[in-house]
Amino acid sequence: MRSLRLQEKPAGQAGRTAPHGATLSEIFATNAVDAAAVGYMLARLPQTDAPILWVQDRLTRRESGRPYLAGVGTRHPIIMVDLSRAADVLWAMEDGLRCRALGAVIGEVWGDPPILDFTATKRLAMRSEAAKVPCWLIRRAAAENLSAARDRWRVSSLPSAPNPHDPQASGAPRWSLDLFRSRRLKPGQWMAEYERGKNGAPDRVYQPAAVRDGSLAASDGQAGQRATG
Repeated sequence: MRSLRLQEKPAGQAGRTAPHGATLSEIFATNAVDAAAVGYMLARLPQTDAPILWVQDRLTRRESGRPYLAGVGTRHPIIMVDLSRAADVLWAMEDGLRCRALGAVIGEVWGDPPILDFTATKRLAMRSEAAKVPCWLIRRAAAENLSAARDRWRVSSLPSAPNPHDPQASGAPRWSLDLFRSRRLKPGQWMAEYERGKNGAPDRVYQPAAVRDGSLAASDGQAGQRATG
């Protein structure tokens, strides 16, 4: 079994610039109120101290709640913007992507508002790539309609990894990932595990590739062929 390690640049490298290949990624929450989509997105943010712009619409706040910023665990300053309409969320995201000093732009939209069409996602993708600022669009209770997002994910929570120090405690977060469409990567399904870096090392997201029957090798993907991205 092969495994893929997704590792962002550690803080201090390349200053406040975003990683090469920044673009629009779209995440569909398998369960509309599951926090897995937000958890996986946060684990993939570039590890710099640049601020991130986070925009929510009214229905997302009402149905799934505001993010608990004190518990997010990111070194980024967060600019939180609460808006009512999906149209305003998209406008704020586009406007934020004009600022190259941001570490990322995040938007959360509930359902399938007509304004969120292929043209709207194309504008976000083009602005993200021009500014080299990653853009994440989190979709809840939404259909997987036509989109210009370069990577499109389905994400859901899994039981956490075993805690090496206390079998009664939770361990590292784990997610079920389905990259069902991508213009840059080979689509596939994985179980992802988040590992916080120690002694200044960068954080990592391990994605052990699932075999056809859905079982995992005894090594659980911790060894084997790895790639960075």
